[in-house]
Amino acid sequence: MYNIKKDKYTFEDLKEIMRILRSENGCPWDREQTHKSIRNNFIEEVYEAVEAIDGDNPELLKEELGDTLLQVVFHAQISEEAGEFDIDGVCDEICRKLIIRHPHIFGDTIADTSEQVLANWENIKIKEKGYAGTKEYIESTAKSLPALMRAEKIRKRLIKRKVIEPDSDDMLKKSEQDFSALKENFINKTLDFETVGKVLYDIVCLANEQNINSEQSLYIFSKKIIKNMLNN
Repeated sequence: MYNIKKDKYTFEDLKEIMRILRSENGCPWDREQTHKSIRNNFIEEVYEAVEAIDGDNPELLKEELGDTLLQVVFHAQISEEAGEFDIDGVCDEICRKLIIRHPHIFGDTIADTSEQVLANWENIKIKEKGYAGTKEYIESTAKSLPALMRAEKIRKRLIKRKVIEPDSDDMLKKSEQDFSALKENFINKTLDFETVGKVLYDIVCLANEQNINSEQSLYIFSKKIIKNMLNN
């Protein structure tokens, strides 16, 4: 038996507990896990942390951030055992990234506004990744993101690379045409993924044009639907 009872624990304790759980005499379940087997756990914990933020609940957020941190340490421990990297390597990597991507703080670049900071960050990221061109840059948008969120990010990148120029009138006209096609296909029972996808992307574009996050909009409205149904 391990005796590690303390009045207060630190990050070093978390690392040691995770090491013990994954050790030969540790927890059978923890020892069996792989990056892929706990992939969904990672996603769930992040979303639960986001829910705590949306609910403005500091105590719950503290708990959920701990659960999320556990996932980071868990994955790092698995990789350490495989001889790939450890949690200290993870910390080293992110520290270096923060320093490099904040040249206005740790270098001689000037950035007086949030917009300048984000522009610098994106340009440095593109240079770091060595994207060959616009196509490779756009394709690098994380495929694991929720669809609406990914669509919004793709659109922003297309605008940044000047592949498209936002035009409110044109967007409204296109959305009306696409929705008309959706209605027609629905009536004729020929509705398909592409037709629905076009309308959803139109909505993402229109919402983003006025700085409204489509993913969060649907999330908020979904909560309202549940509330209204339960109140009936």
